[in-house]
Amino acid sequence: MQKLKIIFLQCLFGGFVLLTSCRSSRNILKEEIKNDLLKDSLINSGHLGLSIYQPSTGKYIYNYNAEKYFIPASTTKLFTLYAGLKYLGDSIPGVEYKIERDTLFVLPTGDPTYLHKDFALQPAHDFLNASKLPIVIIEPQSDVTPYGKGWAWDDVQESYMPQKSVLPVCGNVLRLEWVKKTNLLKDSFAYDLAVMNTDVPNFLLTKKTDLSLTENEIERIPGTNHFIVTVNNKLKSFTQEIPFETFGIQTGAMIYQHSIYHSPTIQQKNKINRKEFTPKYSQRSDSVFRLMMWRSDNFYAEQTLLMISNKMLGVFNEEQIIDTLLKSDLKDIPQTPRWVDGSGLSRYNLFSPKDFVYIINKMQQDFGIEKLKYILPTGGAGTLKNYFISDSSFIYAKTGSLSNNFSLSGFMTTKKNKQLIFSVMLNNYQGSSRAIRKAIEKYLHEVREKN
Repeated sequence: MQKLKIIFLQCLFGGFVLLTSCRSSRNILKEEIKNDLLKDSLINSGHLGLSIYQPSTGKYIYNYNAEKYFIPASTTKLFTLYAGLKYLGDSIPGVEYKIERDTLFVLPTGDPTYLHKDFALQPAHDFLNASKLPIVIIEPQSDVTPYGKGWAWDDVQESYMPQKSVLPVCGNVLRLEWVKKTNLLKDSFAYDLAVMNTDVPNFLLTKKTDLSLTENEIERIPGTNHFIVTVNNKLKSFTQEIPFETFGIQTGAMIYQHSIYHSPTIQQKNKINRKEFTPKYSQRSDSVFRLMMWRSDNFYAEQTLLMISNKMLGVFNEEQIIDTLLKSDLKDIPQTPRWVDGSGLSRYNLFSPKDFVYIINKMQQDFGIEKLKYILPTGGAGTLKNYFISDSSFIYAKTGSLSNNFSLSGFMTTKKNKQLIFSVMLNNYQGSSRAIRKAIEKYLHEVREKN
């Protein structure tokens, strides 16, 4: 009996040593994963969150501040992408229409591709232009504000922050080109202004000269469509895209009137039976989503949420559709986020690293990994064009950046052919954003090599 007890204790002790050894090995791996990134002094200057998940096992390889909230910037578009893939179907509705009393009635859908330079083919425009009937655009009830909550007023002149609207045209930006005349004497200065898409209300253009400028510039007086071109007389032609004032539906309707053969009129109706209207589709949804993710297009993202709201709720309201999504499709999200816009332009947005692991895993399950590989940029492409060159086609991810904040969320195939989903979020760092990106790139490359 004494001998049996000794054998039992030996087995028990051996099992304890083995268990301790395994646990220590896992802890060592976790420390390596953490220290590989945290040892970077720039990373240490900010607040880091990290989550790495293996879908095949349903387990996290590592979490560090993974349940904390961070400003996600443009990685917010991953949630917009999920909603777009689920609710917009294969194609974007360009307009909805019905024919009644020899009149073509049109409902706006928020389609961001109408007369957009990204798309040479314009099925919705061609459909309206070919109509021989009078056209009436019905102005929908809308709570759309031109700018989102928390957007930076410093950026209202930038082409990456056009106004939101229910009837967008030409990307809601004006393309202005200042062309130098080359057939004059060298000491004479004359310029031609080539203005495209200037069918906007209250349009006014003023030219100024400022010899102290290093570059020519165009700006718009806020709340107006008064554009000021300032040149430095260094004889350089230049082109700039600048957002115009939408005035709700007014600017879009005016451009419609000048671009369609039968100039449409505008009509307001309090009650509309949407079932009476038929959609006329414009572009493939995936082509829009791919541009939205590859160049992090804020306009496409915001309009995508508005289109979903219109389709699901019958109103153009970002706040309502976000609330609806969080209470339905996303009700099991790890940490309930503060989600305020479709693009991530707002610093009010707050998500956790686990939230992004969750949404990427959900998209893979619902829509398949091949669709995500088509839509998300890989190394050397899109917003990753200068990064992950050696990991091209093995890493697919969405970047997010605002000043002093950077995020990267996506998935990778490791050297051992494991699929991992990751989210790295860094807020309030001090230093070079390029150096931060390179440190995260190096870290994720090592994770791929070691797993």
